[in-house]
Amino acid sequence: MALLVLAIPVAVLLVQVLAARFATARATPLSSTRPRIAVLIPAHNEEGGIAEVVAGVKAQLVEGDRILVVADNCSDATARLAREAGAEVTERFHEQLRGKGYALDHGVRQLALDPPEVLVIVDADCYLGVDALDKISRGCVHSARPVQALYLMHASEDAGPMRRIAEFAWIVKNHVRALGFQRLAQPCQLMGTGMAFGWEHIRKVDLATGHIVEDMKLGVDSATAGQPPLFCPEALVYSFFPISESGVSTQRTRWEHGHLSVIQSYVPRLLLQSVKLRHAALAAMALDLSVPPLALLVMLVCVTWGLSLIVAVILGVVLPLGLASVLMIALAAAVLLAWSGFARGVINLGQLLGAFVYVARKVPLYFKFLFNRQVEWVRSKRDSE
Repeated sequence: MALLVLAIPVAVLLVQVLAARFATARATPLSSTRPRIAVLIPAHNEEGGIAEVVAGVKAQLVEGDRILVVADNCSDATARLAREAGAEVTERFHEQLRGKGYALDHGVRQLALDPPEVLVIVDADCYLGVDALDKISRGCVHSARPVQALYLMHASEDAGPMRRIAEFAWIVKNHVRALGFQRLAQPCQLMGTGMAFGWEHIRKVDLATGHIVEDMKLGVDSATAGQPPLFCPEALVYSFFPISESGVSTQRTRWEHGHLSVIQSYVPRLLLQSVKLRHAALAAMALDLSVPPLALLVMLVCVTWGLSLIVAVILGVVLPLGLASVLMIALAAAVLLAWSGFARGVINLGQLLGAFVYVARKVPLYFKFLFNRQVEWVRSKRDSE
């Protein structure tokens, strides 16, 4: 049974990687006219970089566009620096209702007084690639669906092999897998930043939650409402992994515990809805969500193979070992194809083969999910702090 359950995410991953490498490229269809947009930036104690982020966004705005920073429960100079950089600023304070979702809800309600055609959400530690806002906003208007830019996280130039492996895992999740499904005409997950929404859609969404991964939930909710997100690989949004170990730990725990919680909560529901409604996009979203973080998937497949080997040696039953070996080969092929096509400049083959140390270091994180999982949104510590 465990082998059959594991076969699903391994197969999905392999299909996505193969499609990203070898399927025909699809350009994102864009509207011929640029909509009026508002860029919403939720920010909590971001004085170290908010001015630079606002300046980067302003450089891509045209007449009639807006940029609104929500200074959420800030105890520093975020609000003042954002205003000085040229953004509209609204400040929000609440002792109990904390988290990015509440900040987004506050910002949307402020923008409703003069609504845009398209709302773009950009995190306060993210930078934009060339014409990113133009591409995702035009794609949103053309498709009448939420549009997600390619969101990458980079390690610093002097980062060690563990950070490089983390960057590779990020590329697999946000670039390779999303690109593979895009080339198969399937939807993507929302990634939290670089997201464009039609105003009539986003104003109806319940954003005011403290969900640990509000982006994944928003993507699932959009798909359920008949608007599965569209991936736009031509538009780039990027940020950098924290240098501090505490910042990395907080960030990793939030992402991975949130991802596993979403798998538990939404995958069965989406699969049932896709069958009931005969909706292929919902099925694709469910299958995509079923793929756990890459380190965990590697860990599960290796443990299953080891247990199957023990069964074969002690009991002489070799079928499970054969199936586990097929899964091991398929997973290895997916990882190597993703690396050779998209990450040679990030990590060398020797470092990639040493990733088992990275996987082993994550064991406590997954045990923590079982016995003391993180359920509330916690902001990662910035290097400027």
